[in-house]
Amino acid sequence: MSILADVVAANRAGERVALPAWCTAHPETLSAVFACYREGDLPILVEATCNQVNQVGGYTGMTPADFRGFVEDLACREGIDPGRVLLGGDHLGPNPWKNEPAETAMEKARAMVEAYVRAGFTKIHLDASMACADDTDLDEETMAARAAELCVVAETAVEGEPLSYVIGTEVPIPGGETEALDGLAVTAPEAAGHTVELHRRAFSARGLAGAFERVVGLVVQPGVDFGNGQVFAFEPAEAEALAASASTLPGIAFEAHSTDYQSEEALSALTAAHFAILKVGPELTFAYRQAVFALAGIERELDVSEPSRLIEAVRAEMEAEPTHWRSYVARGPRETRMMLYGLSDRVRYYWPRPAIRKALARLRANLAAHPPEPGLVAQAIGRPVGTLAPGTDLMEATMRLMVGDVVAKYRRASGL
Repeated sequence: MSILADVVAANRAGERVALPAWCTAHPETLSAVFACYREGDLPILVEATCNQVNQVGGYTGMTPADFRGFVEDLACREGIDPGRVLLGGDHLGPNPWKNEPAETAMEKARAMVEAYVRAGFTKIHLDASMACADDTDLDEETMAARAAELCVVAETAVEGEPLSYVIGTEVPIPGGETEALDGLAVTAPEAAGHTVELHRRAFSARGLAGAFERVVGLVVQPGVDFGNGQVFAFEPAEAEALAASASTLPGIAFEAHSTDYQSEEALSALTAAHFAILKVGPELTFAYRQAVFALAGIERELDVSEPSRLIEAVRAEMEAEPTHWRSYVARGPRETRMMLYGLSDRVRYYWPRPAIRKALARLRANLAAHPPEPGLVAQAIGRPVGTLAPGTDLMEATMRLMVGDVVAKYRRASGL
């Protein structure tokens, strides 16, 4: 809690410092993130979402305790002290059960929050903004009241250091928009203040005034988002009023969601605009996919007897089971390209499939058995081959280089 509080306090005081929040459960990608932190002792914030990880497994199959073990194991393998890792739970509320009545959805949400807290997650985003099956008109007072209800569970379950809370919800859809947008509306300062006040009242009504003092973040819309084929860049001038309003909030800074694919300049400007937490997810696994597909392109230039056909394997698996990408991709002549190369990176759901894992293993073996010429590698990865560490596995080195570029961009922009 003190680390988050210190970062928020420094940001509010005008220092250009923020915490990147790494939101991925892909092991190779998260390992690459950790590898970028071997030097020094800075904190590393890793987050899981309510649909991704929950008490019944989520789409990763992991409970919060499983996820903690998974993250700490990866950290140790990369020489990172697990004590440096901060775990955050994102959008903790009834969202995974939104098709059920509010009473049952909230019962499951309470169980989820308890599981996260007991597993050692210390940054808790309370988000009850999703309407449930019998919510005909979900107003902001009800959202705040439900968030406070979940906070009661968290405060009861915590056994170690005090929790830090984030309140409010985002305008962007987690993981990227499903449809093209014409524009975005920046959160009005009055709306931000109103959200904070509603939560203050709701917390106070349940005897949680002390917990409210540990609210460090407010999720608002700074005008940043991305979809499968578009990115809305941060425009500092449009968010000036919102940024100025941070000083009126009680010890709270802003949290920005869906900052993927923003330029370093835009991320730096967000940090300066009192966004003390910068969340990124799909851009990380997009970089992993870029690396793997680049290596598959190299393989096509080599004389191998048994090619991996990696890209073909990915395409076949995605077409056979379109659940994870269909709503993000319009039907038509661009369908395959947007399925494979879209910025929402729906490919990330398919890497664990046996056919794709087999193709990855074959690709790795082919590259090891037929080392490509340095110029061919440079052509494929878009930089001098000397940037790869000598003697390393080409697939791992390429992947870590490309994911590392994303990590380095965020760290430079956020000062951490």
